[in-house]
Amino acid sequence: MNATKAREALLAGVRGLALALVSMTGSVLLFTLTVVSIGLIPVGIGVFAAPLFIERVRAHADFRRTLALSWSGVRIPSAYRPVPRRPGPAGWAARCTTLLRDPATWRDLRWMLVDMTAGFGIALLPPVLLAYVAYGWVIALGVWRPIADAGGDWFLFIHVTSQQSGYAAAALGTALFVLGLFVNPALLRGHFQLARALLSPSREAELAQRVDRLTETRHDAVDTSAAELRRIERDLHDGAQARLVAMGMNLGTIEALVEKDPAQAKRLLATARQSSAEALTELRDLVRGIHPPVLAERGLADAVRALALRLPVATEVSVDLPDRARAEAPVESAAYFAVSELLTNAVKHAAADSVWVDLSYEAGALRVSVGDNGRGGAEAGAGGGLSGVERRLGTFDGVLAVSSPVGGPTLVTLEIPCALS
Repeated sequence: MNATKAREALLAGVRGLALALVSMTGSVLLFTLTVVSIGLIPVGIGVFAAPLFIERVRAHADFRRTLALSWSGVRIPSAYRPVPRRPGPAGWAARCTTLLRDPATWRDLRWMLVDMTAGFGIALLPPVLLAYVAYGWVIALGVWRPIADAGGDWFLFIHVTSQQSGYAAAALGTALFVLGLFVNPALLRGHFQLARALLSPSREAELAQRVDRLTETRHDAVDTSAAELRRIERDLHDGAQARLVAMGMNLGTIEALVEKDPAQAKRLLATARQSSAEALTELRDLVRGIHPPVLAERGLADAVRALALRLPVATEVSVDLPDRARAEAPVESAAYFAVSELLTNAVKHAAADSVWVDLSYEAGALRVSVGDNGRGGAEAGAGGGLSGVERRLGTFDGVLAVSSPVGGPTLVTLEIPCALS
């Protein structure tokens, strides 16, 4: 066993001890308080107390989910229903009813009941396996004498009554320590896998959650499409259409002046030519805003590189996509405009002087990361540009993650499940 594996096993022992303490104290306390508060609902007190304790239970479960992912790589999904937040007794009653009707509440309670028993035992095994070596050698180095004088004692299955049995206890403790070096990470992972089996939503809950998400993203897609149509209509009306109307009027005037005042007719022809060129430019810009030609012709990677070339700051684009493989056009379009929005934010709001973009495809998802060395402080879900990007990605079951501490740097990562062809 190398040093890295040994450190992981020792760290698993420390973490197991921490989990055992949390399981025995946090789960026992919260389970008891929650059950008592639910029992007091008929007398009215529980209507106000139960929501508070149930939400603390959810925070406790979410904390364990975080530990499971960071300590053992075990992902535990969550499917809590949204809770209403209205003031007054009626609001508290609605809040309590929603929480009690949520199947996740009862999954949490069932998990805590197991966590304080079987979960506690599994979490305690890693530190126990490591600690027995010290106890065994303490016995072998002389503590066996007072133990033997008192009639002996058991070290697991060894009855300590003499120096020989003390050495046997030390040997057994050493063997348990060596065993712990090999199995402690697996035991820690087993503790979290037990939690995942109890906390994960049922198939019905997952389907209901997906239906809710699809309903929400469908509404967002309809709203986005309607807003895009209004933008196109406005741009056509205020831009190209107005220029084409003016050009038609000029041509009518030219027709009347071509014989009477050729010089004036030539000036109006020049104006009409300029109006036609400007109208063509605006139409091209409009088409580019709907679906850029470079995206349609050369794919997402080259379209993003073209975006980077137009930025006023140094931008590095890294691409790790299969050769000649492309996602469906709607997916590429969503990713392109998301990257465009993120790059615009980096230049306008982050005051960055260096930007980088990474494109890759792994595990059946298109992954795009956009980073900058700006001032940071970006947030998703705050009603700004990032929330709009997140809603548009939701139409494709895409997700967006933001890491942007104040002072920077900012890293925005988006993933869109898709297949390449």
